[in-house]
Amino acid sequence: MTLFSRRAFVTAATASLLVSCDSPRTGHATTTPSAPPRTGTSPAPSTPSAGGAPRPLGRTVPVRLLIPAIDVDTPVIRLGLAQDGTVEVPPVTAHDRAGWYEHSPTPGRTGPSVILGHVTVGRHGDGVFRRLARLGRGERIEVRLEDGTTPEFTVDSVRTVAKADFPADEVYGNVDRPALRLITCGGPRTGDEYRDNVIVFATLTSTPP
Repeated sequence: MTLFSRRAFVTAATASLLVSCDSPRTGHATTTPSAPPRTGTSPAPSTPSAGGAPRPLGRTVPVRLLIPAIDVDTPVIRLGLAQDGTVEVPPVTAHDRAGWYEHSPTPGRTGPSVILGHVTVGRHGDGVFRRLARLGRGERIEVRLEDGTTPEFTVDSVRTVAKADFPADEVYGNVDRPALRLITCGGPRTGDEYRDNVIVFATLTSTPP
C-alpha cells in the first residue's frame, strides 16, 4: 500500500535528517514530499491477521512516545514542511520533544512511520533521543495515539550509519506491514555537527483490544 510518493519523500526527508541534530538549521531539499491520502481516523479491528501479526490500524495521529528501556516518555508533535520545502525537525528548546513527520503513515498503519528526535539540544543539554543508540533488539516501544489507543512496536534492529551513507531506501521505502523508524544523530561530534545517524527499525507487534 503506497501512502506517499517514495522518491519525493526520500529526497526531501533525507536532506533534512543529515544535518546537525542540535541546531535549528535544516538541510536543503530539491523535492517536496507528497502528503499521504487521508483515510479517516477510526482504527481498524485489532484482531490478529491470518499470519498472526496484528492488523494495521486506521489513521490516528501520535501524541506520545514511550520507550521504557531508555526512559523516554515524551509528547509527540507534528512536523511538516518548512517554507523552503525541507522537512521540519523538532524545535531546539529546553523541553525537548519528539516529532512525527505528518506525511509518513501514522503509527500502526501499513508503511514506515517516521519519528525524529534530537540527541542534544544546544545549550539546553541532552535531547529526548540521547540514549536511542542503547536500544536493543526485542525491546518495546509504545506510541499513544490521539484516539486513546496505544499500539506496541518491537525493535528489530538499531543501526548507526555515516550520514554520507544514509540508507534511504531501507528507512523510507514502502513495506507491507506497519513499521516504525526512530531517527537521531550520533557518532563523533565536531562543534554542533554529528557524523552519523542512529536509526531504530521496529515492527508493530501488539494493538489494543
